[in-house]
Formats: sequence, structure tokens, C-alpha cells
Amino acid sequence: MSLPLTDSEKQILLQRAREAMEYGVTGRTLPILDQNLLSPNLIEYGSSFVTLTLHSELRGCIGSLEAHQPLVEDVREHAIAAALQDPRFPPVQPSELDSIHLEISHLTTPQPLEYSSADDLIKKLRPHVDGVILKNGHRRATFLPQVWEKLPDPVQFLEHLCQKMGMDADAWRHIPMDVLVYQAEDFGEDH
Repeated sequence: MSLPLTDSEKQILLQRAREAMEYGVTGRTLPILDQNLLSPNLIEYGSSFVTLTLHSELRGCIGSLEAHQPLVEDVREHAIAAALQDPRFPPVQPSELDSIHLEISHLTTPQPLEYSSADDLIKKLRPHVDGVILKNGHRRATFLPQVWEKLPDPVQFLEHLCQKMGMDADAWRHIPMDVLVYQAEDFGEDH
């Protein structure tokens, strides 16, 4: 992630995400963006997650941990995917669009977290600051930094993350795993 996004850039991303979600849900083809009209921060490669909530309940969340396309395109792609392709939920219906709240998380590049034991891992985690990625072989799962709000205890945080990757809750205690951390710049719609 380069410089923090300006308020104007955040608003543009929220508008593009909303537009993409509405186009996707209503089955219309998304228009091509003229990147010449966008700031360097928005066309620089970046990674993001788009989270949708309906009446304060999760309705979809999709994103990427590695930057592989311009940030604005990453946001648009994930807005559509969060609405239509999150396997935990049925696709968003057109009747829900006005009630959906949209939030974007602009991520830094994940960095390895070196640790020597389960206790050391607990000490090195930074609740409410870091997003966490656990990797074990082909399995991988992440929680964005805002998940700390619902799971503020590091032990529970790691247990739920292990379960998310399809492993026993206490796997992090006795199976060596790669741990990566990242930060996120979060912003959402005002309504």
C-alpha cells in the first residue's frame, strides 16, 4: 500500500464498488473505467477486500491478499464477487441493494511473523492492528483486522482462524504454521 488514500480517493472507490455491485446483481455489463481520470493511488496495483453487510449482519466478503491489478479494478471485482460468489451466502438480490452497506479494506503487503512457540505467537500478535494469515501446506485462511472486534482474545482469534481453514481449533498450538500479518485501511459508506 502506498500513501494512505485521500478522502476523495476513498469516495471514488466506494462509488465504483457500489456501481460494480449494482451492475453485477442486475446482470449488466460493467463499463470500462478510463484510468486516465484516476489518481496514481487508484491505478497502482493494490489488494483489497470488499465486505457487504445487511442490517449489520455479514452478507458477503471477498478479496485478495496479493496485489495483482490496479486497486480500483481489484475493488470493483471484489464488490461483484462479494455480492454474487461468496459461498457462505445466496447471491444478493436486486431488492436488497438499497439496504446493503459496503466497506472496503485496502491492504498492505503481508509480512511473515517469526515466532518460536504458541505462547510467543500470542505475544507477537497485535489485536486490532494486524490482519492474520495462517498457512499450513495447501490450507490458508485470513481474518481482516476488524475481526478482532468480534474475537478480541488472541487464543479465540487463532482457534476460529484454524477452523476457517478446516483444521482443529487448537492446531496452531502444535502444528508449525506460516503466519503472516498485514494492516488494512478500512472505510465504508456513510449510510
